[in-house]
Amino acid sequence: MLALERQKRILELLNIEGAVMVSKLSAELGVTEETVRRDLEKLESKELLRRTHGGALPMDESNYEFSLEKRKSLNVESKQALARKAVQYIATGDTIFLDASTTTFYMAKELKTMKNITIITNSIRVINELSGIDSIKVIAVGGIVSNNQSLVGSIAENYIADNYFADKMFFSSRGIGENLIILEGNEQECFIKQNMLKNSHTHYYLCDKSKVGRIGYMRLSTFENINYLITDAQIEGALKDKLDEYNVKIINA
Repeated sequence: MLALERQKRILELLNIEGAVMVSKLSAELGVTEETVRRDLEKLESKELLRRTHGGALPMDESNYEFSLEKRKSLNVESKQALARKAVQYIATGDTIFLDASTTTFYMAKELKTMKNITIITNSIRVINELSGIDSIKVIAVGGIVSNNQSLVGSIAENYIADNYFADKMFFSSRGIGENLIILEGNEQECFIKQNMLKNSHTHYYLCDKSKVGRIGYMRLSTFENINYLITDAQIEGALKDKLDEYNVKIINA
């Protein structure tokens, strides 16, 4: 495959996946990782992408997460499967944090028939989905309305840190990096989730198969802070060893 053909394919994959990794591109294109890095350097020089540690992000989306509408259209069946599995771990009387991810939006749809639960969230979509249901108490944190239809900023962060505590937290993220750390692609959402993690007892991380090995640029958490990984991915190798090290239970969706 010629260099121009490889570079065109890299941009196609970047548009589809939202991020690319050197190791995966090497396998996909049938060339060495060094060749992939040179291709990425060339594309970056043309301002068609931005290189990151281990891969690249789109130039126009390197500093913020995809909009909710765009993310809602990606891997829908996987996210719905994770949502259906996740709600099985919610019991009557629970108080739970839900982040503003698309997967927890699908959880909200599954929660409508539950009784006597309290939802604390910064997701406007979750708030709208569950408002008006007598058996569910919805608490919205304050803050600035973001492009992702979530409430963010210092007001929201402090509201959670100082006032709210939950039995369980359900959240997603940009993905799991090659360094086996949970990564986020949006600073404001990351800070919200970190405060939710601090103020909740049991943590459920929802990660569909497209996010294993996905690039993000901000450290959200290590698996030391996670109790359950809900996923449709085949977990093996170094990631499986890391989960075993921290006694993280894998729940297959």
